Amino acid sequence: MENATALTEDTLFDGRVKLTQPEYGYRVAIDPVLLAAAVPAKAHERVLDVGAGTAAAALCLASRLAHVRIDGIELQTSLLALAQRNVRQNGFEARLRIRFGDLLDPPSSFRPGTYDHVMANPPHLEAAKGSRPSHVVRRIAHLEGAARLSDWVGFALRMAKPEGTLTFLHRFDRLDELLDLLAEEVGAIRVLPLKPNAGKPPKRVLVQGRKGAQGGPSRAGALLLQDGEGAYTRELEAVLRKGAALSFDLS
Repeated sequence: MENATALTEDTLFDGRVKLTQPEYGYRVAIDPVLLAAAVPAKAHERVLDVGAGTAAAALCLASRLAHVRIDGIELQTSLLALAQRNVRQNGFEARLRIRFGDLLDPPSSFRPGTYDHVMANPPHLEAAKGSRPSHVVRRIAHLEGAARLSDWVGFALRMAKPEGTLTFLHRFDRLDELLDLLAEEVGAIRVLPLKPNAGKPPKRVLVQGRKGAQGGPSRAGALLLQDGEGAYTRELEAVLRKGAALSFDLS
């Protein structure tokens, strides 16, 4: 029988980042690590993590870039408590804050137009189309609720500075929908499909654009996650283990 309160003590980046997370339900895979790796932040810039969860993406970004300030917003109080715990146990309190908030009615402390970069891994499944996971925390994380994809994009746009970047990781089969939502206010969009291996189609995609920029989307070849023998590729190993940045120019 699953224990809803059971926790595990895990690590990212070959042990350099500590991560406490639920034993069942919502658990971190590679998505937040890839999301953080794609954000082109520089020293002393500000980043917003929308739907921070247990803070995995924010922790990875803080570990990779020592002088970047990161705020996160999280709706689920159980994940928020773990995120704040993870911030403390990694010693990032001075520059990483995860706060409670609903993107449909955010606290006034999240001020529009103040972030150089915004990153988000929204729920991947539409409420009307996805099966409902039995675990409530997992269901909220993976299945859209009151906030739909358009709301996630709209909130990210409001929070970003002019010329700020927006980086999303989402399902590949919703790429066209995401691009349509970005089209009016975001340009210089780059698309990086994530393929399980050379013989399978993409399941996930990274999309990054710049608020107010000109130019339509351009697509890189793809990032292969596994080689022909089922092991992570060299590029992915560098991201997952060494904390390397992820380029959109991979072929």
